[in-house]
Amino acid sequence: QVQLVESGGGLVQPGGSLRLSCAASGSIFSRYVMGWYRQPPGQQRDLVALISRTGVTDYADSVKGRFTISRDNAKNMVYLQMNSLKPEDTAMYYCRQVVQGMEYWGKGTLVTVSS
Repeated sequence: QVQLVESGGGLVQPGGSLRLSCAASGSIFSRYVMGWYRQPPGQQRDLVALISRTGVTDYADSVKGRFTISRDNAKNMVYLQMNSLKPEDTAMYYCRQVVQGMEYWGKGTLVTVSS
């Protein structure tokens, strides 16, 4: 069974930084696109960033220039470096992987940006 476990969330001041991690198991990790999504309370879950199996990346307009997605295929890990954080970045952040048509999500890690 595919399992995804996020970590690294917490409370941070506006303008601060956090680095989120996603540990993947149960798949041949290097074959698949990985994604970070976020969901503010009471709102829909939206794409933050994607990274292909070869390292090609894409970002939501709201985080371009501030967030960086990366992966380490040898460690089955995906990361999201978040800089210049804003209160509107406050959300549950989720790691996502699709394997053989099945969608897998981690349980999320909470990021709160507040003064």
